[in-house]
Amino acid sequence: MTSSRNNILITAVFGATWVAALGFGARTLFKYETTPGIVGHITSTWPDGSVVPRQTDKPTLLMLAHPHCPCTRASIGELAQVMAHAAGKVNAFVLFVKPLSTGADWDDTDLRRSAAAIPGVTVLTDEKGTEAAKFGAETSGHTLVFDREGTLVFSGGITASRGHAGDNPGESAVLAALLGETTAQSRTPVFGCSLQQRNSATEPVLCLK
Repeated sequence: MTSSRNNILITAVFGATWVAALGFGARTLFKYETTPGIVGHITSTWPDGSVVPRQTDKPTLLMLAHPHCPCTRASIGELAQVMAHAAGKVNAFVLFVKPLSTGADWDDTDLRRSAAAIPGVTVLTDEKGTEAAKFGAETSGHTLVFDREGTLVFSGGITASRGHAGDNPGESAVLAALLGETTAQSRTPVFGCSLQQRNSATEPVLCLK
């Protein structure tokens, strides 16, 4: 009888521990997915000396990205949706940072190829993260929209959380800006990996730093 009670007690303790572990894991995952990256000091006008060929016939969309950031895959997917609705109404670029002392194919990733496959998007290499620094972006997936005069009209992310695709305020605000519609939101959180390591090829990509 005592042995049976002990077994029941052990099972109950084990079950409670397992449930607690699941709850802790779920909370940790939720916190990770909903914690935005650093926004940085974003320029309010198109920076002097940028190598990105801004044109004055239509707005310019710019996404700063890390080629090895898994979080940015969803951002690229949302960008494809934006471009499908705003075809011909925007000059769009995705800049992938490339640190010093990296091989020629270091940034030749599926993420980069996915961005290059989006109709209307031009993919460029951001050597040493120089362009990211000029625009002030610190987190992969940060999307900027400048009007035809070079004034910033949107800054933020186009996903609702880290790595999650689907309709979200950032995507809606970008589309409104490109289509000339009024939007009450011009800034949104950015969910992606840090671009802080852009000057080193040996440091790991950190999604929360």
